[in-house]
Amino acid sequence: MPISHFLLQLTITTFLFLILQTESSIRIIIGTCHASGFITSKAGTCTATTAASCCLAGQTYPQYRCSPPITGATSAILYKASFSNTTTKCENKTYPDSELVVSLSTGWYNGGTRCLKNVTIEGNGNSVLVRIVGECDSVNGCEESTGNGQPCGENWIMASPAVWDQLGVPQTQSNELDITWSDSSS
Repeated sequence: MPISHFLLQLTITTFLFLILQTESSIRIIIGTCHASGFITSKAGTCTATTAASCCLAGQTYPQYRCSPPITGATSAILYKASFSNTTTKCENKTYPDSELVVSLSTGWYNGGTRCLKNVTIEGNGNSVLVRIVGECDSVNGCEESTGNGQPCGENWIMASPAVWDQLGVPQTQSNELDITWSDSSS
C-alpha cells in the first residue's frame, strides 16, 4: 500500500472519529436545559405567594423555554401553591386547595400537550397521583401581570396543599421539596 493511500485512509478514519465524538457531544448538549434569556426586575409590588419568590428591583433572573429530559423518574423541585385564586392554563378555572393538582415548568408543560394527564409524584417517602392543570411559567415574570414573582425554574412543579398533605410533609416544613415524578397509566 503506497504511503499516500495510507495517509488518506488515516485522515478519513480520524475525520470519522471526530464526527462521532462531536455527535455524542451534541447529544449531551441537547439533553440538558440552559437559560434561554434573562429578565432584569424593575421595582414593583409583589403579590407572589411567598416573599422568597418575589423579584427584587435590579436583580436578574433566568428564563427557561426548556426543562430537563423526562425519564422514568424525573427529578424536580416541588413548590407549594394555591390554585384557588388563579385560573389554570389547561381549563381556565380555579381548583380548591383540597384538589390533587399541579403545574409543570414551561418545557415539561410543552404547550399544553400534558394538560389533564396524571403523573405520580414521589417525595418524603410517599407517592401521590396528581393531575396536570397548568404551566409554571419559566419564561415570564418580574412584572405586574405575574404579581412581580420570579419566573419558575426549568425543573419546578407547583403543587396544591393537598399534594403536600398526601406526601406527608408537615405544614411547618419549607415550601420546597426535592421529588421525582413519572407518567401514570391512570
